[in-house]
Amino acid sequence: MRPLLWEGRRLSVLDQRLLPTRVKWVGLRTAEDAFSAIAEMKVRGAPLIGVVGAFGLALEAGRMGSTPLPRFREGLERVASRLVSARPTAVNLKWAVDRCMDSAARAGTVPEAKEALMEEAEWIMAYEERTARRLGEIGERLIRDGDTVMTHCNAGSLATVDYGTALSPIRVAIEKGKKVKVVATETRPALQGARLTALELQKDGIDTTLISDTMVGYAMSQGMVDLVMLGADRVLRDGHVINKIGTYQVATMASRHSVPFYSVFPWSTVDMKTEKEGVRIEQRSPKEVEFVRGRRVAPKGIKVFNPAFDITPPELVTGLVTERGIILPPFYSKLEEADGAPYEAVGGGN
Repeated sequence: MRPLLWEGRRLSVLDQRLLPTRVKWVGLRTAEDAFSAIAEMKVRGAPLIGVVGAFGLALEAGRMGSTPLPRFREGLERVASRLVSARPTAVNLKWAVDRCMDSAARAGTVPEAKEALMEEAEWIMAYEERTARRLGEIGERLIRDGDTVMTHCNAGSLATVDYGTALSPIRVAIEKGKKVKVVATETRPALQGARLTALELQKDGIDTTLISDTMVGYAMSQGMVDLVMLGADRVLRDGHVINKIGTYQVATMASRHSVPFYSVFPWSTVDMKTEKEGVRIEQRSPKEVEFVRGRRVAPKGIKVFNPAFDITPPELVTGLVTERGIILPPFYSKLEEADGAPYEAVGGGN
């Protein structure tokens, strides 16, 4: 279920808000198109919004007319700042836009800068695609034949370019002949688990059971879960995992019931600079809680608290699965060590 198409410098994305009942492709031609797609969650998932942000910047640069290089760079800075603000918590978006801006900064002319931006966006897309498969090959080692894996939110191909992050080890394990089952949470309020993860796994023919978010502890207490694998929107240098709201309670229940808890993500998700207190948790519209698929379920005028993400402390995390290997505690020193490897170490680069 590839969520975007890049054909002859034309970008189309799958509107994930409409799944699983409707399939609609949306063309993106400008940075504002990309901003809207990301902010409105037509596209979502940390790696994917990074890719879309990079292409949004490159497409907008291509639309800029003949202008002196300093003025071109000033305009590009404004566009980059706008794109990064679309989803402030997931670090992949800023990582991708920053990479593009660095490429443009090395160019000596406006045409060179435009070409550099497009090449960098294409590299980011290829990197995320290669890395997703690599995450599966590494994370598959943690899954035993006969295991049932719990996952939260959607960390499959719809959140990346292809294959997924947390779903990638499950797919690779099954390719290698292991019998694996999945328990997927519905993931309120946007229902990414029910709408997207369940759809992906069902299409793949993977034995999947959907549960409500309130059933996590009970399912674990009944021995229904052997390990947890989910994604991440940002991972800090000390091992704090920022991921979809509800992750913290899944981790707490996993710790209570001695179920291993793994976060699976590409290195583009790692934030080695920000402290936990400096992470901005995105607050989304109250309507996401007040309504379910367009139908009001809460009384008008009720106060609503709707953070999109939460923060899981490192003591609840068994391990971190990256393309640079499985990282076990203590996270701080091992993340510092792994951070020295270049992104190009996985499949080449420009």
